[in-house]
Amino acid sequence: MTYTVNCSILLTELPLLERPAAAKAAGFDAVEFWWPFATSVPTDKETTEFETAIKDAGVQLTGLNFNAGNMPGGDRGLVSWKGRCSEFKDNIDVVAGIGERLGCKAFNALYGNRQDEFTPEEQDELAAKNLAAAAEGVARIGGTVLLEPVSGAPKYPLLTAEDALKVIARVKAESGAQNIKLLADFYHLAVNGDDVESVIENHAKDFGHIQIADNPGRGAPGTGTLPLGEWIARSRELGYDGYIGLEYKEPQESAFSWAIRQRANAN
Repeated sequence: MTYTVNCSILLTELPLLERPAAAKAAGFDAVEFWWPFATSVPTDKETTEFETAIKDAGVQLTGLNFNAGNMPGGDRGLVSWKGRCSEFKDNIDVVAGIGERLGCKAFNALYGNRQDEFTPEEQDELAAKNLAAAAEGVARIGGTVLLEPVSGAPKYPLLTAEDALKVIARVKAESGAQNIKLLADFYHLAVNGDDVESVIENHAKDFGHIQIADNPGRGAPGTGTLPLGEWIARSRELGYDGYIGLEYKEPQESAFSWAIRQRANAN
């Protein structure tokens, strides 16, 4: 099983730049991150330090979010956020540059919350244009833009796989971009009441990425009731051959106990 550790939600007891090495020490060769900077265009020093931390740890960066705003404050993306369009566009070149230097090909673009002062139609029109621009921006390095349904954000409009797939279809139809795919986060889909088994049966071969956490609690696999192993296995059978992102909440000392047990059972 090819796992990639989301170092923005795991290993948070450590400074951010120490987390890739900690993931490596725990036995993993790949990591992913939400946007690790405070602004859409960080300084050269900040990007160099981030890239150096990845390289020095000897891990592969497999996924990176576009800037999503103030996530702890409740923001969930700039894609549909009217008033921050130039900020998102500026972020595209930075994301593509990091991806090119580190060999990362997958870039998650969080859609953004609904804004009371604009209609959903106005926001969706902007989102389609921004997603097309992002797809064009990462296409030059062979990259793919990911779009995901999210739970726990009351104003976030993409709740089911179908919600995201409709946006993806619109972007493809309007721009011709083909490098935009569904990020299937099994935790978010399950919490939002989506039929995860059906999503897998119908779309697994076209998933751009899978992320997992158990429910309830968004904890490590095995702490809840979701059949994550079965869902992953079925996705593999149907053609998904990418990484499985570990995007759950668990203290560092027990973060990967389930994986250690899994490895022991495999030997």
